Amino acid sequence: MLKRTHTCGEITADLDHQIVTINGWVDRVRNLGGVLFVTVRDRYGKIQVLFRPDDDALFSCAASLRGEDVVAVCGRVTRRPDTAIKEDTGGAVEIIAEKFEVLSKALTPPFYIHIESDVNEELRLTYRYLDLRRQRMQKNIQLRHQVVQAVRAYFNEHSFLEIETPILTKSTPEGARDFLVPSRLKPGKFYALPQSPQLFKQLLMVSGFDRYYQIARCFRDEDFRADRQPEFTQIDYEMSFVEQQDIMRVTEGILKTVFKNVLGITIPTPFTVMEYEAAMDLYGTDKPDLRYGLTFTDVTDICKDSAFEPVRNAIQNGGVLKGFRVPGAAPRYSRKMIEEMETLVKKAGAKGLLHAKTAKNPETGSALLLKTNFDKHLSPSEAENLIKAFALEENDLLFMVSGEKKTVNVALGVLRSEIAKRESLIPKDQFCFLWVVNFPMFSYSEEEQRYVAEHHPFTMPDLTELETHKNSDATKIHAHAYDVVLNGWEIGGGSVRIHSREVQKTVFSLLGIDESSQKSKFGFLLDAFQYGVPPHAGCAMGLDRLVAIIAGEEYIRDVIPFPKTTSGICQMTAAPSDVENEQLEKLSLKLIKDAR
Repeated sequence: MLKRTHTCGEITADLDHQIVTINGWVDRVRNLGGVLFVTVRDRYGKIQVLFRPDDDALFSCAASLRGEDVVAVCGRVTRRPDTAIKEDTGGAVEIIAEKFEVLSKALTPPFYIHIESDVNEELRLTYRYLDLRRQRMQKNIQLRHQVVQAVRAYFNEHSFLEIETPILTKSTPEGARDFLVPSRLKPGKFYALPQSPQLFKQLLMVSGFDRYYQIARCFRDEDFRADRQPEFTQIDYEMSFVEQQDIMRVTEGILKTVFKNVLGITIPTPFTVMEYEAAMDLYGTDKPDLRYGLTFTDVTDICKDSAFEPVRNAIQNGGVLKGFRVPGAAPRYSRKMIEEMETLVKKAGAKGLLHAKTAKNPETGSALLLKTNFDKHLSPSEAENLIKAFALEENDLLFMVSGEKKTVNVALGVLRSEIAKRESLIPKDQFCFLWVVNFPMFSYSEEEQRYVAEHHPFTMPDLTELETHKNSDATKIHAHAYDVVLNGWEIGGGSVRIHSREVQKTVFSLLGIDESSQKSKFGFLLDAFQYGVPPHAGCAMGLDRLVAIIAGEEYIRDVIPFPKTTSGICQMTAAPSDVENEQLEKLSLKLIKDAR
């Protein structure tokens, strides 16, 4: 084999007249009759190779090349005429072929490799090894590498130790379902794949390693969405003898380093900090996108005596009336489009959608009129107060929802996001960071008839609120938890951890985990908490989501080399798959036929 001396991306005018050898894939072949041009590609770039007809054997062999054949070419670098320079074929120089080998022949690929075109995702994932050759995917995977290297550089510079934690571990209730792995040596026993390194990194703090980090593989057996995968990667870190502000400062430092090293962008710090309640009240989500407005206004007091019965009843039952203004949008929204918006909020739990359009009074030419879907129930004073409350101007569109506060916030949040897309309000190439803090510690699950942790059971609650409300309403207890949000995506979350055995046992009890279960599931943690535990806190950022945002990709699948589909299937290997009965017998397992 002709051994490579240079990559395709290294062939520049500095090598003019030098003999080089390149290896790579045939990207494109152009046979112009008397001369043959072959563009060769590797992950570093592309270069054009010229085959002249004066060497019949060399020329005829090259003429048989097809896209994606793997070749080795030795030849002399020469400058190209200015009129022939094209960046997609190597720029200012080309190689005049003198020696040539076909290292591997290729079938015709099921989709174009050298042309960026829309390809069915199922086909892409089936032939992922070909999809990864495409320029877009090569760029994404290289970007992922750059992000990881920048993260490691930051941690190493700040005295963190990279420590691995187990992949085969104990099943513990942390929120999602565990992936279970049967043990051959201990029949009937199971390992679990870690949902996160949470307990182990806390034990590392007990062990005296006060600054830990890991690029950690995590596994959760949950329903999949565009931003979820059964296996994913976290940027995981923990610190001892710190407070919430210390973790926030480190997180900002990591992100500042990543964006500077990868994109050459200096992001402003410190990030904006917003209370959880404020985020929900103003944006209807705990991960608001602050790149655009459309904030909510509460007009409950204005309409508490409304003649419109659904609104009046909702308010009298402790609900609210809230909405937001869309400047200048009224002429663009037909009845059908508004009906689509109503369908959207109903799917989010709302009972209906109130809307209004503004226009100038044709008689006076100045006063704004409200044209609503509840005109008959709107008094002149209410109309005037709504105009003032929302600062409405001509041709504005107003949306309002009434009902239970949480439902109203969520429904308006979904509507806000849809309107921002339709109105093209979301700026490109802008990165807006936010901290959301002071989350509730617990919520009540009607389905399970018990309290559940909003973050996880190892989050430090507000101790005063814990003592006050633990025997009455635990939903009034707040947690020392924090999420970092980027462009409307939660890219990371963490908390100050419980480091008191008694507080941890109290939290377990509130979650319905009795003494026996505490011992069987978390005994090793509670035992460790008897031997001197430093105050500690930490955070975990989703590497896949962070890279996807930086790359401008909508789906994390496009920044993961070998992802699963939304149904949890590896399209390329057909996993999960059947196994032989012999394997099951060795694990003391037997399939129930009906389960298939």
